[in-house]
Amino acid sequence: MRADSLAPYESALLDQTPLGLHTAGGEIIPLNVTRWLAPPDDVDRAVIERCAGPTLDVGCGPGRFVAALAERGVPALGLDIAEVAVELTRRRGTPALVRDVFENVPGAGRWPEILLMDGNIGIGGHPVRLLTRIRKLLSGDGVVLVETDRDDAVDEQLQVRFNVGGEVVGPPFQWAHVGIDALAGYACAAGLSCDDSWRLGDRTFVSLSVERRSSTTRTT
Repeated sequence: MRADSLAPYESALLDQTPLGLHTAGGEIIPLNVTRWLAPPDDVDRAVIERCAGPTLDVGCGPGRFVAALAERGVPALGLDIAEVAVELTRRRGTPALVRDVFENVPGAGRWPEILLMDGNIGIGGHPVRLLTRIRKLLSGDGVVLVETDRDDAVDEQLQVRFNVGGEVVGPPFQWAHVGIDALAGYACAAGLSCDDSWRLGDRTFVSLSVERRSSTTRTT
């Protein structure tokens, strides 16, 4: 995503404007800015409890996961390409960098835990490319926690624009909309295996690791 695409997102973080992604087909994929700005809810905290070691939050937004991890004594670093998101994370007293995940990332190859929450598996519109990069950032026994779409069967690679209050704004960028079924194939192509999946409320999560496993266990 180009920097000039980010203005609607950054404005929404500052004033909580309703925000969505507008697809070429006219569908609007809502983005839950209010939840991102709020303290972690019970579902968020259940994810955080799985993080035992230093954690990289890719697409950290305003930093609710990074801050919650710090409260638990778990070192964490947020990455986001939006300057406003990084500034909001730092205001929580937690570290974050304005950085594209495909650029130089501190600790590459040594991260025990990596988060891809809030639909961030869609970053760049190419899930295999993203997961291949994530694999290179992981330690050998590291774990990636991914939040997938609530529709298990969805698998779309899209060109989108931001939708603010019903108005389509900003230049187009690439995004992916991925459910749990498609994620398993993308993970395998990137050299990762699906170890576990679970659903809490209306949200679905998957745990990936570098070590390949013979099967995927799904719990609800």
